[in-house]
Amino acid sequence: MTASNMPVTFALRWLLLPWLAMVTTPVIGSEDQRFSAYHMENWPTRSFEGETDYQVIEKDGQAVLQASANGQASALYLEREIDLEKTPYLKWCWQVDSLYPGLDETTKAGDDYPARVYVARKTGLLPWQVESVNYVWSSNQPAGSAWPNAFTDRAQLLALQSGEQKQGQWVAEVRDVQADYQQLFGERPASIDGVALMTDGDNAGGDATARYSTLTFSADSNPPDCPTL
Repeated sequence: MTASNMPVTFALRWLLLPWLAMVTTPVIGSEDQRFSAYHMENWPTRSFEGETDYQVIEKDGQAVLQASANGQASALYLEREIDLEKTPYLKWCWQVDSLYPGLDETTKAGDDYPARVYVARKTGLLPWQVESVNYVWSSNQPAGSAWPNAFTDRAQLLALQSGEQKQGQWVAEVRDVQADYQQLFGERPASIDGVALMTDGDNAGGDATARYSTLTFSADSNPPDCPTL
């Protein structure tokens, strides 16, 4: 990445794509919002370095979204305003096959993750006025740790899983998005403006494969049922 294009690149990547320029859809209210593997596969793509391969795989009637990055980085994203007062919990299951050993994920050169899910909210009218929470499967940072993205502190990373302990296993996640914003940014937003996922390996040139199940915004904190395939 050259010095001339770095500001634009990291603004788009970590302040979450073109969401601030969008006309937002109506706030989604009290009913759970479920986005299946097929929904996610058809979300718009934002490429940062080549194209991560996203495709639905099925077995015994179960469908999940598989993501494979071989030195690439592209995200799938949904532009939607979601009411966190009514559906504050974000739930999903994920699985990773490989990690990036030796990376310092707090640096620009080590800013790669085999799996991440992230949410964003607008804080103003300008394109960089966005705050995002990035839930990551970290290769090296301890589970439960949080740190600012190396490119901008408007993106905060939170390691939900770490290292090889659960590698190859399906893991269920339930996050109180308002509580996470409170912890990382000091405010509890009433809504967010989008959600995305990405598997990438562009900064260090690594390879990774991950799988994601249905993403759900819910009024309850019951853990999701993970796939068995």
